[in-house]
Amino acid sequence: MWKALQKVSRNLIISIPLSMLLGFILGVSGDMSWMKSLIIPFTFLMVYPMMVTLKIREVFSGGDTKAQLLTQLINFGLVPFLSYGVARAFFPDKPYLVLGLLLAGLVPTSGMTISWTGFAKGKVAAAVKMTVIGLTLGSLATPFYVRALLGAEIRMDIMMVMTQIGLIVFLPMALGYATQRYMVKRYGQKDFWELLAPRFPALATAGVLGIVLIALALKAKTIAASPGLLLAILAPIAIIYTLNYALSTLIGRLLLPRGEAIALVYGTVMRNLSIALAVALNAFGSMGSDAALVVAMSYIVQVQSAAWYVRMTDRVFGPASAPVKGS
Repeated sequence: MWKALQKVSRNLIISIPLSMLLGFILGVSGDMSWMKSLIIPFTFLMVYPMMVTLKIREVFSGGDTKAQLLTQLINFGLVPFLSYGVARAFFPDKPYLVLGLLLAGLVPTSGMTISWTGFAKGKVAAAVKMTVIGLTLGSLATPFYVRALLGAEIRMDIMMVMTQIGLIVFLPMALGYATQRYMVKRYGQKDFWELLAPRFPALATAGVLGIVLIALALKAKTIAASPGLLLAILAPIAIIYTLNYALSTLIGRLLLPRGEAIALVYGTVMRNLSIALAVALNAFGSMGSDAALVVAMSYIVQVQSAAWYVRMTDRVFGPASAPVKGS
């Protein structure tokens, strides 16, 4: 079972589209409204396992303050407004599609931030800090950004949204950290991180695939009635990711050493789409499925682009042993 789940986790480029296809087939074959009851269980399955392996204590280590500040400036001062502006240009009269792109741009970093930074031989310790800080700040800030940018068009009870985020993010974070400490105490630091921790991301992937399937099943009839919708959604997503990569790469090359520059790119381009998807489905009622569809489509672009960027890293920043600007 674990080997199968880990294989699926390593092949998200294939497994996510397959989940979307299965969800679409189920959705057009009958009434899938009953699947709404599965949103909360799959949300927990998606979020809790990644919290178990989060190295929260590393936030308090020093040495890369400049990279951390630049990352959060991009994450909260630039990316949300870039996402909102592009979304408005493509969907001027569809606020819930705008909401989907905005949510995808509001919750930065995920476990993939750390993984891809490692694949590209960047500074993993910096990526860990970016992940914890970005996830916490993004979760707290999301309701206020949505209210400020879309409050006139979307009915939103800000306290209800914050309560949902608490249940989706902070409760699993607390339970995950408690689980981590218990397992470290029982099995030891070495066995936990080497033997047990690698299994949890696979569980999170199962949750992601389940939520993606549900999101597509709930919107399948809409997509079938307007098949060009998916392509219409993919275009602004691709533009946002392209601009984000270009901006983060430029800032990293100019201002940071190689390892921190790579962490900055993945710490600003990789969004926590799992959290965004859960918020869309849990906090915005029936219309949240429109936003969830946008977030689900973002997985395809995010995973594929991250893999491409790893191959380009040495050309962009130079080989790992070579000095780069800002070092």
